[in-house]
Amino acid sequence: MLSYAIAFLIIALIAGVLGFTGVAGTAAWIAKVLFVVFLILFVVSLISGRGKRL
Repeated sequence: MLSYAIAFLIIALIAGVLGFTGVAGTAAWIAKVLFVVFLILFVVSLISGRGKRL
């Protein structure tokens, strides 16, 4: 999922340089959403992983 966020970030940067502001804004928004979902799932996996080891 993090790789998708990075891919959309690169797409947003390239689109912004080329002047496609609508595409750049949408791709940047998707990258932000995916990154937040990744962080939430990462924290949940850390918390749930500690409980199972005991």
